[in-house]
Amino acid sequence: MSTLRQALYGLALLASLSLLLWGAYQKIEAEQARAALAEDKLQAAQERNDRQAATITRIGGELAQQRTAQEGLQANLDDLRQARAADHIEKQDLKRHDPTLQAWADQPLPDAARRLHQRPAITGADGYRQWLSGRHSLQPAAGAAAEQRRAE
Repeated sequence: MSTLRQALYGLALLASLSLLLWGAYQKIEAEQARAALAEDKLQAAQERNDRQAATITRIGGELAQQRTAQEGLQANLDDLRQARAADHIEKQDLKRHDPTLQAWADQPLPDAARRLHQRPAITGADGYRQWLSGRHSLQPAAGAAAEQRRAE
């Protein structure tokens, strides 16, 4: 029995050693799977960062273009303001030196022209539409309609 017992002990030792090795193998496999998953997540994060960096670069370029365009528009606006100021000064000088022009400029505008300058504060498309529909539109001359009918 002692040989049988030794054989059983050997088998039990071999089985426990096999279980121990199998457990270690399972741990290694699980760690490798976790490492592969972490590597996939890292790669996805790097790809996302690359896309974001490209987007940031593109937006930065667009911003630089817009700033350049704004600077150009601001320069144009400044030039127009200077030209307008020079024109205004020239008109004032002309009015000061030409009494006929001064008398003409001092006359009030006709009613039709004054109505063109009257415009309420309009907010939105609906307000503009209401303002247009509520205006007193200009009526065609009485003879113009008859002349158009005869021409046709």
